Amino acid sequence: MMDRRTFVGAGVALAMAPFPALAAPRRWTGTIEGGVHAFKGIRYGTAERFRVPTPFIPTGTVAATAFGPSCPQPSKIAPTSEDCLYLNVWTAEPDARALKPVMVYIHGGAYSNGSAVDPLHDGQPLAARGDVVVVTVNHRLNALGYLYLARLDPRFPDSGNAGQLDLILALQWVRDNIASFGGDPGRVMVFGQSGGGAKIATLMGTPAARSLFHRAATMSGQQVTASGPLNATARARAYLAKLGVRDNDLSPLLTMPVERLIEGLSAIDPILGGGVYMGPVLDMRWLTRHPFWPDANPIGNVIPLILGNTARETGAFIDPDGAKMLGLTWDTLPARMAPELRIDLPPEWIVAQYRAHFPQMTPMDVFYDATTAGRSWPGQVIEAEARAKAGAPAWVYQVDFASRTDPRRGAFHTMDIPLVLGTLDRPGSQTGTGPDARAASQAMQDRFVAFAKTGVPDPRWPRYDFKTRATMIFDTTARVENDPRRWQRELFARAPYIQPGT
Repeated sequence: MMDRRTFVGAGVALAMAPFPALAAPRRWTGTIEGGVHAFKGIRYGTAERFRVPTPFIPTGTVAATAFGPSCPQPSKIAPTSEDCLYLNVWTAEPDARALKPVMVYIHGGAYSNGSAVDPLHDGQPLAARGDVVVVTVNHRLNALGYLYLARLDPRFPDSGNAGQLDLILALQWVRDNIASFGGDPGRVMVFGQSGGGAKIATLMGTPAARSLFHRAATMSGQQVTASGPLNATARARAYLAKLGVRDNDLSPLLTMPVERLIEGLSAIDPILGGGVYMGPVLDMRWLTRHPFWPDANPIGNVIPLILGNTARETGAFIDPDGAKMLGLTWDTLPARMAPELRIDLPPEWIVAQYRAHFPQMTPMDVFYDATTAGRSWPGQVIEAEARAKAGAPAWVYQVDFASRTDPRRGAFHTMDIPLVLGTLDRPGSQTGTGPDARAASQAMQDRFVAFAKTGVPDPRWPRYDFKTRATMIFDTTARVENDPRRWQRELFARAPYIQPGT
C-alpha cells in the first residue's frame, strides 16, 4: 500500500488515503462487454450534505457489475441518490503490466444535470477501438455540489466547490488504482463535453488537482470565470428564499428531503435571470483565481489542451419547429435573436452585417450562426487565445459533421459526444451509423487517443497560435483550416463576452 498523502489547496489540507493496488486481497469483479472488461458502480467516496467528500475504502471482493445512482437533478434520470460518488471503468486488458493511456470522461449538463450512465457515455466502444482505459464519473451536482453557503454558515466552508472536490477525489482514486485495471497513472487524460469541459477548465486552475491529470480536452465547454463569492451568496439567498429557509439558520437544509432541494433550483437567478445558476465559486479556499481571467491560469498551462466546438451549437437548444423559429423573418429575427446572445451589440446591426457578408443565408441560418458565434463560441476563443499568449500547448477543433436525423439543426451541441466515444448507435445519438458517421468518429477518436498516448493529437495538426489560428475541422473527412470563422470572431470581438455564472 502506498503512503498516506495530504493534498493542499490554498492553505487548506484535504487528507485522503490512497487505495491499495489490486494485488492486495481486495479485488473488483466486473463483466465482459464486446471483448472489453467493464467495472461499473465502483464507489470512490462518500459525502455528507454540502461538505467535502471522503474516500471510500472497502474490504474484500467488490462486485462492480451495475451502475451506481446518479446525483438528484431536475432532469428525468433514474435512479438517483445523494449517495452518488461512483465511477465506471472499461479496459481491454486488466493487467497491471499493460500501462495503457487512461481517458477520464466528465459528463456535461451544466453543473446541474447529467450522468455518467447516459448511454451516450458508454466507455466500451472507445476502450475497444482505442486500446485505452476509459473511466466515467458521477459526482454531486446543482445545490448538492455547488450551493455556496460559506459566507452564511461557517459549517459549510467547502460547499460552493463540493462537486469539484468529488472529481478531485475520483482522480485521486484513478491515480492510486488504475494500474490494477491496466491503466498508466502517469498518462491520464480528462475530457468532457459542455459542463464537463467547464469543470475541466476549472480543475486545470485548482491547486488541489495538480498532477492528477496530464492532458485535457474541453468539448463545447469553457469556464472563463467562476462565480464570484458575492454573487454566489446572492444566488444562495434567492435559493433559500424559494425554499422558505432563513439565511441565518441553515439547519433545515440538512434534514430537508432532497426532492425539495431540487425544487429550489427554480428560484430566479438574481444576476442573470432564469433558473438559479450553480457552479464553481472563487472561494479563495479551493479556487483562488478565475480559470482564464485575466489570463490563462499558470497552474494549467503545463497541461496540453484540446479545445473544440460544434459549428452550430445552438441548434441543440432552439427547436427549428419551436416558437423562436415559427414565422421567422428578417424583420422578426433581431428581437428573437437578442436574448440568445451574450455579446451586447445591436442585434439589428448584427443581422445587417450577416446579410451583407452572407447573402445566401436564410433568417434561420443567421439565427443559428450568430447565436452560436455570440453565445457558445466566444469562451473557447478567449481560452485558446489566452493559451496562445502564454505559449501553452493548445489545439483547436470545430465539428462540421451535421445531424443525420434533423439536418436543419446542423452540427449542434453534443454532436461530438457519440463521435468521440463511438456511441453512434446509442439512444440520443443523432449522427446516424452510416459510413460517413463512422469516418467522422474514427477521425475524432484517432486524434483523442493519440493525444492521450503522447500529448500530441496529430503531427499534422498545428498548435493554435496568433499567426494561423489553425483549426482541425471534423466532418466526413478531417482537415486543417486556418482561422475558419475569422469574420464571426472579429465581428463579435467588438464587445465583451458575458460569461455565465460570474
